[in-house]
Amino acid sequence: MGIEIFAKIDIENLITETNDFGHELKKRKLFAFMPFCHRLARIKPMLMTFQDAIKLLVHLDAGVMGIVLVSLQVSLTALLLGTLIGLPLGALLATEEFNGKKTITVALNTLMGVPTVIVGVVVYLLLSRTGPLGVWGWLFTPKGMILAQTLLTTPLIAALSRQILEDSWRIHRDSFMALRLPRISALKWLIWDCRFSLTIAVLAGLARAISEVGAVMIVGGNIDQSTRTMTTAIALETSKGDLPLALALGIILLGIVLLANLFTFAVRQVAERRYG
Repeated sequence: MGIEIFAKIDIENLITETNDFGHELKKRKLFAFMPFCHRLARIKPMLMTFQDAIKLLVHLDAGVMGIVLVSLQVSLTALLLGTLIGLPLGALLATEEFNGKKTITVALNTLMGVPTVIVGVVVYLLLSRTGPLGVWGWLFTPKGMILAQTLLTTPLIAALSRQILEDSWRIHRDSFMALRLPRISALKWLIWDCRFSLTIAVLAGLARAISEVGAVMIVGGNIDQSTRTMTTAIALETSKGDLPLALALGIILLGIVLLANLFTFAVRQVAERRYG
């Protein structure tokens, strides 16, 4: 009888200890799972922000589209002007020998990495009412922003194209000399021969222009429905706490750069298949 009582007590104690251990294990699992729940709770607002940004894009919000159009107008115009100036300048530096060539080359390489705010301040001084170009009335207008971005893209395109064309010039120089081609005709042929490689320089100019913040902020003033671009709007709306709008503009900006890269890649692939 006594043995049965002791055995029963031991079994009850064992069951109690097992239940206590099970409860302790559940508590530990619960405590370990709580940080994960907190992280999920923190992720939820971010997911809501993404959802609101997608809604703005799907409904083609007028404010978003207006900012995108201003950005494309300014950046593409500046890219066109920078290409028209930079490519001939790069070709000239690649094919000609003259005094001061090395100085100009070093200056172009330096201007490739110049801080954009410095360019913005210089253009602001030029276009201000007391500046030499103040009579144009371009300050705080898209024209002034185009001027600033042209000054940013031109050295970049010229420096990159000079290197590309210089390598090609070393290969074809003797042929040009033997054919006695006029200098202008030789430059045109050289640029046409390197046209697919030069897309890299143009693409770099596009990235420089469309992602610029400092210069257009100073020269354009970030005026709503007038000079507000995607980059300046992203900076402003983020500081205001309007994250869906900033994120929507960021998605569009990323998409534009991606499409430009895909287009360049496709052009190069077609050229390699056709011309080898």
